[in-house]
Formats: sequence, C-alpha cells, structure tokens
Amino acid sequence: MRVVIVEDERLSAQRLEKLVIEVAPEIEVIAMLDSVAESKGWFIDNTMPDLMFLDIQLNDGTGFDLLDSLKYQPPVIFTTAYDEYAIRAFKFNSVDYLLKPIEEDKLRFSIKKFRNNHPRLSNEEVSNDGYDALQRIISGNFKKRFLIKIGEKYQPVDVDEIAFFIYKNAATYVVTKTGLNLPIDQTLEQLSGVLNPLDFFRVNRKMLISLSCIKEINTYFNSRLLLQVDPDPGMEAVVSRERVSEFKRWMDL
Repeated sequence: MRVVIVEDERLSAQRLEKLVIEVAPEIEVIAMLDSVAESKGWFIDNTMPDLMFLDIQLNDGTGFDLLDSLKYQPPVIFTTAYDEYAIRAFKFNSVDYLLKPIEEDKLRFSIKKFRNNHPRLSNEEVSNDGYDALQRIISGNFKKRFLIKIGEKYQPVDVDEIAFFIYKNAATYVVTKTGLNLPIDQTLEQLSGVLNPLDFFRVNRKMLISLSCIKEINTYFNSRLLLQVDPDPGMEAVVSRERVSEFKRWMDL
C-alpha cells in the first residue's frame, strides 16, 4: 500500500512515518511533503497514492487548499492539532480525523477502517494505478503507434521503435531507438495512461522509458538508481527514490 504524508513539521512527519510502519509494516511511505505548493507539484508528476495522511494547517495554506486543487482525491486520514475542522474534513474523501499527538491505537484503528472500506487494496495490495494498469493489460487496449506532426508533415512512429519519452526545454519529445527526437503534443502523465505498463515505466518527472532501452542498472546516491540507456538521453536517467521499489517490481515480473 502506497502512502503519502503531508506535514510541515519535520519531527512530526518522521514520528508519523515511524508509527505508520510499526502499525502496518506492509505500508510504503513514498513521499513526505511539507507544503501545499510542494504537494501540488508532486501530485502533478506522480501517480495517485492509495492513502494520504494530511495535516490541515500548513505553512503556505491548508490541507483543504491542496484537496480542492486535485482533480482526483485519494482517501485521506487528517492529522491535526485542531478539532474545529472535523466537520469540514468529512466533506472530502476522509477516512478518519486524528488529533495530535497521534496515539498508536487510534492510528491502528484508522488504518483498519481504511482497509475495511478498500478490501481490494487490503487483500491484494494493488494500488489504484496498478489496478487500472492491470485492466489495460487484460484488455490489450494500448497505443500501437503515434502520428506526430512535424511542420507541414506527419511522421508515424510505431511504439516498438520508441526508446523513451523525455521532457526537456518545456516540451515533451519521443526518442526512437535510432536516436530520432520528435516533439509530441502529450504530457508524460498522458502517455503513461496509453502505453503498455509492462513495456514502459515513468522513472522520474522527466523520463518515461521502454524496458528494451535499459542496458545497465546501478545503485546511486540518496537511495536512487542510475540507468544506462541507449540511445543516450543527454541527461542522467535516474529512478527517483519514491519510484525505486515499484521499478524493481516492474523489472522483476
């Protein structure tokens, strides 16, 4: 189960992470965010977590500001020192409302409550994104080729010819195995939703790569992985820390 913690007090965030893992060792805390602005950026660039622990009073706004900005909201366990927001909190996709300092028994009960309401995640440990990917695999409903406009012409590109997609200079490009760079009018998030997840993986905010282009995998500082890919992308192909566990599972199917 993939979890995000949004908390602007570092010690409180670390304590909550430790407590969550002690209560439910199967939980993977994939991100710890400390502001509305940082959280908005994270949700733009990453797949939806299964559950979010959300502080209400943040340095640059409130947890409600964050939730209002999201098109899709994950289940939320609110964590706050104030009890006056409880009624408003339950207007969102709220699982529970925990007052600080958070007690272990109450946290355990909240996680149990979440599991009872989301049995698919509890029994199968499949995230929403993974479940959607599984449905696409079953149906085989993936892109087979792209028709890319270049000036006044159109260039068809088969998916099998693609090494990776990359975001650079404020634009998205498809890079073929022969090294051809072509601008494409889709975001990496949109592309992730139409490509076979067995063949392509979003390694970081700027790269969506094909399995076939990975030539070597090396450990890297800050618990990340450094990939050698062909052709050379012109930048380091790094698997971001919050994606490493999922990447390893993807590689070890």
